[in-house]
Amino acid sequence: MAESDILERFGERVRKLRKKQGYSQEDFAHACELDRSYMGGIERGERNVALRNLQRIAETLGITLSQLMKGI
Repeated sequence: MAESDILERFGERVRKLRKKQGYSQEDFAHACELDRSYMGGIERGERNVALRNLQRIAETLGITLSQLMKGI
């Protein structure tokens, strides 16, 4: 599997979970203490996310890292 494939799948997963909880991209990025343009890059599959940022995203969504990565 190509690296871009996993980045795109992860971005789609984050977008889906974010929207399910009613966050705008800007509000979600703020809650994660990440820049909105960085979050946009994650959702578009353009960013290889650091482990600490994965933890921030999962905590903001109120889920575990394994739940965040489910199906990816």
